[in-house]
Amino acid sequence: ILLVTGPLTEPESLALYNYTLAHDFKLILSYHTQGEIIYWRYLNFEPVSAEELGKEFARISTYTLDDEKETNSYAGYRDWYISKYNRPGYTFETGMGQNPLPISQFEKIYKDNVGVLVTAAVKI
Repeated sequence: ILLVTGPLTEPESLALYNYTLAHDFKLILSYHTQGEIIYWRYLNFEPVSAEELGKEFARISTYTLDDEKETNSYAGYRDWYISKYNRPGYTFETGMGQNPLPISQFEKIYKDNVGVLVTAAVKI
């Protein structure tokens, strides 16, 4: 069995990559679980208006906007997007507890984020 590892070796990653290349997104949102925090920068990349919009997303969702320069995030979709396009990209860590999160958290996560989705749609 030959194991291939690295960027864009999984079909879902390649699909998201190609989809992004085919569209002119003004910003992207990625959703993960754990922590109720929003990550908005990648290394020294801080796209214009990204922090300001991130603060708005934090206010709407009540999540914390990460303010650490050296957040340990490398090579994720948001990181690639920010470095390639120099446009705002955000990772929302939703919910709290043990993964997989219980379905009982869905309503709260939805309520926390529906305003973010509407705001992001208006921005694009």
